[in-house]
Formats: sequence, structure tokens, C-alpha cells
Amino acid sequence: MTSTATPSPSPAGAPAASPAGREVEPPTWLRRLRGFGYAPIAAASPRADVRTRLVPPYAKPSRQLWLTFGLPPETWGIWQRIFSWAGPLLVALVAGVLRFVHLGSPKAVIFDETYYAKDAWATVRQGYEASWPKDIDKSILANPDGVALPVDPGYVVHPPVGKWVIGLGEWMFGFTPFGWRFMTAVLGTLSVLMLCRIGRRLFRSTFLGCLAGTLLAVDGLHLVMSRTALLDLVLMFFVLAAFGALLIDRDRARARLADALPVDEEGRTRPDTKIAESLRLGWRPYRILAGVCLGLAAGTKWNGFVVLAFFGVLTVLWDAAARRTAGAGAPYAAMLRRDALPAFVSTVPVAIVTYVASWSGWIFSPDNGKGGYLRDWAAKNDTHSSLSFLPEWLRSLWHYETEVYRFHVGLTSGHTYESNPWSWLVLGRPVSYFYESPEPGTDGCPATEAGKCAREVLALGTPLLWWAGCFALLYVLWRWFFRRDWRAGAIACAVAAGLLPWFNYQERTIFYFYAVVFVPYLCLAVAMMIGALLGPAGSSERRRALGAIGAGVLVLLIVWNFIYFWPIYTGQTLPMDSWRGRMWLDTWV
Repeated sequence: MTSTATPSPSPAGAPAASPAGREVEPPTWLRRLRGFGYAPIAAASPRADVRTRLVPPYAKPSRQLWLTFGLPPETWGIWQRIFSWAGPLLVALVAGVLRFVHLGSPKAVIFDETYYAKDAWATVRQGYEASWPKDIDKSILANPDGVALPVDPGYVVHPPVGKWVIGLGEWMFGFTPFGWRFMTAVLGTLSVLMLCRIGRRLFRSTFLGCLAGTLLAVDGLHLVMSRTALLDLVLMFFVLAAFGALLIDRDRARARLADALPVDEEGRTRPDTKIAESLRLGWRPYRILAGVCLGLAAGTKWNGFVVLAFFGVLTVLWDAAARRTAGAGAPYAAMLRRDALPAFVSTVPVAIVTYVASWSGWIFSPDNGKGGYLRDWAAKNDTHSSLSFLPEWLRSLWHYETEVYRFHVGLTSGHTYESNPWSWLVLGRPVSYFYESPEPGTDGCPATEAGKCAREVLALGTPLLWWAGCFALLYVLWRWFFRRDWRAGAIACAVAAGLLPWFNYQERTIFYFYAVVFVPYLCLAVAMMIGALLGPAGSSERRRALGAIGAGVLVLLIVWNFIYFWPIYTGQTLPMDSWRGRMWLDTWV
């Protein structure tokens, strides 16, 4: 990872200067890399303003823009701060409308809502899941107030945080489709707002941040998951919150480092090896917040612990890059001495404690057989073990977790909509959450239709966004490997954390909708690619105009594509020919 500001590269194959001033021809392999756009890391000049490299300023709208709106120069700073929040809030408002309109439709228990809606209801009422009778869903839809909470505990294979979140909506609005979908819609809307602000901080551009949020708002998979009571949207929210917290921590740590560096007579911040290698960066609350968020993510699904590992490496690499920019001669050694242990303590133990605390409803339930599932295991089966000095609840919880692990790794039963992670980015096999075939004249099907209509909720990403995202990820990887752009590295790391671990489970039954965890970073990648299309600062008017046309056409096509697929994201009734027209690939049926 490099500093925020990408150093100006030398021309491809240009000779480097030796300490004595003689030009040294770079090796052949380096000249070949420069042919692909590789830029060597430039050492900070003693005369360079290192503060700008450590904490780069945010992009400012052009003077002409303010004058067009008739704003006096003394108010430009105020308006810029207003727009930095007004833009994201406007995008989030649009996203909220899309997610909440007719949220209770279909009035049905769709796909895995049959597990999580009922588990959430039991969790908020008694602290742990219950064992529900089969075929109870129809009774819940018909008369939720008349359905009694089962007495027996239920065996579940996911931690409780996501069910607490879903249950909060049920506690407020009842045991209904709207109630159990309410909180995922809230988190889906808030995640759009967060991504706008995260993108702004990442790219130092309010426009690109709002663009990333807009792309997330019109992604079909994110929309469907925001309107369905499943755990993966909750997982995505906490992971995104952790990513944002680490970005804030990065900026604050680099600002603290910049404040400690010496300033020359011209007011420029200069690098200093001793300070860069020895300075302690002190209290870092946002890193602790990231640990809490990742603990809540793991408390929703165990994937959160994998993300914790990826983000932990990412944040210490950021520290090493900051120390290098500040003048450290051995930045990685300095990072290991000063930053690695505090980073570990503020994230890993915090995440583990948060995860265990999320089980409090189960932990404090009775251990006499009338509490949570296997809550009494240690009292019955582990009274004389070598670990008997540990609390019974902890031994029972550990046993429960080992049973759940065996279930997950052994889940190989086939499913109609299972898919391989190789196919996720190209939308190889989306998941149908709900499907009905209304007769003509019923449930919105025109009476003039010759045959049945189709009504479906299909968990499918907006195709043009995802296919553009494939090219954007290639661009991000190029930026990371050849230009050492830390922003590209951060996006690639987050995508990898959500995607790569699933390749270890080729035989396990897995589904495309797990990909919602890395959708925000796919949108960041597309926004970064569009920023490159618009052209760098200082480009000619012709270059800017062509870039704006290309970028605008791409964004409009993505929005149109989302509108076109809207009926199959929201379960609207379509004539069969219209539904078939939206099945672009045979594997979508």
C-alpha cells in the first residue's frame, strides 16, 4: 500500500539517478513492468509538503460552478460542507423510497425467511430460538397474534445478532412481512448513506462518493436483500461500517503523524526518519469501533471473522505506508514495533468479546433444559472434564459451536439454486426467492392474457452494473499492482474478503446472494473506473467532454437496466412474455 497521493511516475523505462548523480539503467524486468504502466515509488523530497501526501485535501468544485449559482466567494466553504452531506442524504432518501415502497409485498414467507423471521420473533421474546412446528407459516400470515411461541428450544446454525436485528422490526411492527423486513430495509438504506460518505473519504470527492452510493442504491441484489429478512444484508452492513471506521482511523492516524513532523521556514511539512519510526500514534477509538462492528458481523455469520483477518492486515499495511511517507527508512519494522500489537488488541479481542456478548440471551437462559438449545450440555455431559474449571455456559457454548461447524462443513446436499463462486461476478446463477403464476384476471394478471402470468422475486444484481464491475475490478487490480494506488488496494482487499474464502468450499452448498457482502466495494470499483474515464485534473476540455459522455452513458444504462428489472426485484406480476424477456440467460430460470 502507498500513501494517499500517488507519486508522479517516471517515464516508462527512464533511467534512475544514482546518489552520485549518475544515471543508472533500470533492470530489464523493471522496464517491462513500466510498459504496463508501472510507476516506481518516489521518495519524499526534503522540500515536499509531506502533510499533503499524508492527508490530501478534498476536491473542490470549480470556481465557475459557484459563480453559475450566484454564490459569493466567502460562502463557498460553507456550501461545500453542506453539499458533502446533502448529496449523500439525497441519494440515501432515494434508496430508502426504493426499499420501503410496498415492503410488505409479497405477503408471504419467501425463501429463507421461513427460518429467520421465526427465529427473530423467538429471540426478541425469550432470548433464544425456538423449535417451530412444520407448516406454521400459513398460520403466521393469517393470524400472527394467534400463533403461540413454542416452548422447546430450536437448533440453529448461525449466531444471534442478525436475528436480534430482524426481531427489532418485529417488536416494533408485529409478526408480519413488513415487520420482519423493516430492519433490513433500514440497514440497506443506511448502507447507501455510509457508502456515499466512505466513497467521499476514499476518493476525496463528494461527486464520486455519491456516485458509488447511487450505484449501490440501484443494484438489484442489494435491493432484494434489503427487502428480505435474511442475515446477509445485516452482515454486509456491519462489514461496511467497519471498513468506514478503519478509513476514519487511517486519516486520523496520518494527521497525527503529520502534526508531529517538522515544518520548514516556508511552512512546509518535511519528512523525519526518527519521528516516522518512533512516534506512537496513541488512542485510536475508530479502530476499536471497527473491532466492535466486526464482532457484530461475526455474530451475524461467521464470515465476519474472515473479514476481520483481511481488514487487520489492511490496517497495519496502511500504518507502514504512512510511516514510509513520513520518512521512515524501515517502515515495516517500525510498524511491527509500534502499530501491530495495538492494532491486534483493538480489533481481535474486541471482536471476540463482542461476539460472545451477542450470545447473552442464550447464556442467561436456564441451564436446566428449559433454556437455549444445548444450554445444559456441560451440566449433563461435561462434569468431570479437564476444562471443568471453566464456566458451564462457556463449555456448553463451545460444544454448540463445534456442532455448528460440523454442520457447515458437511452441508453438501444439492439445491436448485446453488452456485459456484466462480460464477457470481458474471451472475451465473441468481436465486429465486418467490414465484407464483397468477391466472388471467387475478393478482394483477390482465384478463386478456391467453395464459398464466409470472410473479417473481429474483435475487439478481443489476446486470450492467455487475458486468461493468468485472472490468472495474481489473482496472482496480491494475491500479494496485502497477500504480500502487492504496485506494485500489483497499477496494480489492474488501472484495477478496467477501469472495475468495468461498473458493475453499467447492463441495459445500453455497448461493449467489452471499455476494451481497462485497457489493458496496464493487460499486466503489465502478465509481473509481468512472473517475478515470472523466480524466485527471488538468485534462483538456475535449478529454473531459469525451470522458463525461462515456461515463454518463454508462451510468444511465445501469439505471435503465435497474428500472427494467424492477418488476422481478419487487414481485410484480408480469405477462409471461415480459417475464421471459427479462431472463437474459438460461441459468436465470
